[in-house]
Amino acid sequence: MPRPFEVYDALIELVPPERTADDVLVGPYRTLVRSGGDIGVAITAKDGGIDIPDAGSLAGRPLRELAERVRSWNLAEASVGLAAINAALNTKENAERLTGRPLSALPAESIFDVMRECLRGQKVAVVGHFPGLERLGEVATLTVLERKPLPGELPDSAAEVVLPDQDVVFLTAATLVNKTFSRLAELSRNALVVLVGPSTPLAPVLFDYGVDVLAGAVVTEAAHVWRVVQEGGHYRRFHEGVQRVTVMSARSRPEGTCG
Repeated sequence: MPRPFEVYDALIELVPPERTADDVLVGPYRTLVRSGGDIGVAITAKDGGIDIPDAGSLAGRPLRELAERVRSWNLAEASVGLAAINAALNTKENAERLTGRPLSALPAESIFDVMRECLRGQKVAVVGHFPGLERLGEVATLTVLERKPLPGELPDSAAEVVLPDQDVVFLTAATLVNKTFSRLAELSRNALVVLVGPSTPLAPVLFDYGVDVLAGAVVTEAAHVWRVVQEGGHYRRFHEGVQRVTVMSARSRPEGTCG
């Protein structure tokens, strides 16, 4: 069984040591790191407030140095770390290499719509709240687990009971920031696991840590996305400035379980 923090070591190792973090932006909802023409996105974790050590001196540092902060228990700092990882991995070139298709030819639909039909009749759990889940509930037996549950949802503490009994589990990539990823992936080992959201690294190495599908994004309109986050906007305010990207393991393709 992998050590809980081993997944972070594997992701950090993928960040080229020669790349630089040219700029860092910590917004109320999303954190961005720019390296060259690439922007990495991560959720801004606000538990305990936002207070990043040595803020004001992050820009200009090696990208890998910032990426190492994904291990931090200061979750706002960990958000910077994940955004740095994504600045290296969630690029047009990497997405096209992994999918074998031009970025502009990839589907614009959410992963919930892309996988909707193959989830028909399945027991599906979603850790985190996402738009459009009601459509998934029309075809599958759906359970939503959330830190602050809405009516009809369960608290995320129910994961220990719910996840081992599911056919498919969607995990928000925020779990990489808040350090719950390894445990949730372990609880979901009998299910097809989809890591979802713009914070998802496009890193097939995650297939070695219990993930079957990566549903992430590449920033295509850098100036627009930067300004929206800078001015306090949520992801839904800049989604037209990103391209969704889905990378599937062999297990999740049509000849496997779901795809």
